[in-house]
Amino acid sequence: MLGLRLRAWVPGHHLSPETKDAVRVGMSSVATMAALVLGLLVATTKSAFDVQKAEVIQMASKVTYLDQVLANCGPQSAESRQLLRRAVQSAVWRIWPEAAVGQDTPAPASIWSQDLPRAIQRIPVSDDAQRAFKTQAAALANDVGQMRWLLFEQTQSSISFPLLLIMAFWLALTFLSVGLFAPPNATVIAAQALAALAVAGAIFLILELDQPFRGVFTISHRPMMDALSRMVK
Repeated sequence: MLGLRLRAWVPGHHLSPETKDAVRVGMSSVATMAALVLGLLVATTKSAFDVQKAEVIQMASKVTYLDQVLANCGPQSAESRQLLRRAVQSAVWRIWPEAAVGQDTPAPASIWSQDLPRAIQRIPVSDDAQRAFKTQAAALANDVGQMRWLLFEQTQSSISFPLLLIMAFWLALTFLSVGLFAPPNATVIAAQALAALAVAGAIFLILELDQPFRGVFTISHRPMMDALSRMVK
């Protein structure tokens, strides 16, 4: 719309076919760069989204398996299983605050790195089988704790704001040049508005996929909630 308004102020000899061709060549280069960056950002954020979704499913499966391994250690592992459940509730609370898993505040971060590992080490064993289960549980707890920190850190945005601003500037220049030389009729306005809406949708998709635990496109907390439902209460 700004380009259409500027058209009225541009001298007539500046709207010659030669001028249009020169501007079109320059803006084609800008549009190509913007399209490449836009496509790269969409592909990158979508790939990261899929990886984090797989990590959530993997963590849920490991948590469920860890609970079963602890159960194989006998009734003396009850404390460890309770701590594991509380730790999972805390992780869900921190990553998906809207999930409301039955606690007002999350457990301290030390529950993954200190409380749970120490509780597992305190489990008394009476035979080689329980000793093997205890060793396996300790290794699984370490893996799950690392995955929990990884997921928590990935809740932060990784998109460079200056890059996004530059890309928006490129796109704005492209649409401005189109409006500058296009005839001001309803068809042109509607077509350019739809094109701008499509590009804005792509940028919106990038921002949404970059925040996989917030917004419209989110990674579901259902796998973790299913894991919680299978654990001892």
